[in-house]
Amino acid sequence: MSAAPPPDAARADLSRQDLARDYLDMLAAERGAAANTLAAYRRDLDDYLSYLSQQGLEPIEVEAEDVRAYIAELEPRGLKASSAARRLSCIRGFHRFLYAEGFAEGDPTAPVASPRRAKGLPKILSVAEVDRLLAVARERAEANPENRAEARAATRMLCLLELLYATGLRVSELIALPRSAAASRERYLVVKGKGGRERLVPLTDLARAAMATHAALLPPDGPWLFPADSESGHIARQVFARDLKTVAAAAGLRTDRVSPHVLRHAFASHLLQNGADLRIVQELLGHADIATTQIYTHVLDERLKGMVRDLHPLNDAPEDDTTIQPSRAC
Repeated sequence: MSAAPPPDAARADLSRQDLARDYLDMLAAERGAAANTLAAYRRDLDDYLSYLSQQGLEPIEVEAEDVRAYIAELEPRGLKASSAARRLSCIRGFHRFLYAEGFAEGDPTAPVASPRRAKGLPKILSVAEVDRLLAVARERAEANPENRAEARAATRMLCLLELLYATGLRVSELIALPRSAAASRERYLVVKGKGGRERLVPLTDLARAAMATHAALLPPDGPWLFPADSESGHIARQVFARDLKTVAAAAGLRTDRVSPHVLRHAFASHLLQNGADLRIVQELLGHADIATTQIYTHVLDERLKGMVRDLHPLNDAPEDDTTIQPSRAC
């Protein structure tokens, strides 16, 4: 069997880094990939290209067994199956790009199976735990400390928490909200999420009130709702996560169980527990694929079990009935 003709000579001369840069540029320009996504892909590609270099391979020469060998090599390095699957997803996109652009004669990742990932349930907080967290944040905001900086920080934290639990925003979306969000009289936010997709997110009265109180303490100018002396101009996610753990500790919660993303999970899970439709939750979270939202189906399963337990007519039979009773354990 004769080998396929090599790609155009000029394209073959492109370095590994040139090809990676072109791929990332495409993701940014055509798919609107966020800066954090691009940074993660950059790290994954750097590791993959380093491996190819050690093996004396060029990206346009890679075959399926080379990709499998790389993925197999990740486990001894301590990467979980979920991390290896994410890295393979990045590599797939890279090789599909090379094929689509004519740099390579095929896609070597097509026959490569993704590592099996264990289906872990997302960490969530109970409604009572979220209530405690918000109550502590509210007490701190209403304490009116003499230090103006402390007062602003406490009011900002309450606003961040009320908004996060009311909307389920990604932390990157929350910290980058424009100042105009607090000035709007609308009962919803227009949020631009991953891939530049916009969605409407309803606001609760408590969240709107927290925004108004927080905005009243801000300096008179500036584009951000949560400004900070940082490169981006707004509060960093790490700062929010750190301050959130301080409030969690004051609320008597284990700090390793509390993070901005856990509150996003709580938002989704609590909605489903109270009867929300999975498709609605998908829209509110900004998930492009319903499969991403289905990590919360354990909540639906519990709700269905409760409905059978509470509503099935046979479960209303007297306990001293001599007939065989169905088990209440579903």
